[in-house]
Amino acid sequence: MTNEPEASTVDAESIADSTDAALRMQLGTSTREDINARTAVVIKHLNHLLAQDLGADGDPEVRDLFRQAYRLLELTGRPTKETAALNAFFYMRDVANVARRLLWIYTEPSHHAT
Repeated sequence: MTNEPEASTVDAESIADSTDAALRMQLGTSTREDINARTAVVIKHLNHLLAQDLGADGDPEVRDLFRQAYRLLELTGRPTKETAALNAFFYMRDVANVARRLLWIYTEPSHHAT
């Protein structure tokens, strides 16, 4: 029951700022440490959004986004220390993109209403 209040409250501004920051990063000017730190933050935000009721049961587009998110979050697909910086960078961007799309659905519930 301790997760219920946390799951019901989304700091949309924080998620928007964090994903914007990730998507503004440039590979040539970002260190691997910066990429790893930003990735951890956007993963946390993505997990938080996945805990919300975004209508995945009744909307195939939302269900597809959930599938994409869960695929990205699989531990076997995440970058490791041995992963090239380029791959880690694009992984971070993929996570941020899916989080942004889910955030949009969260803030615009009429998006998937017909």
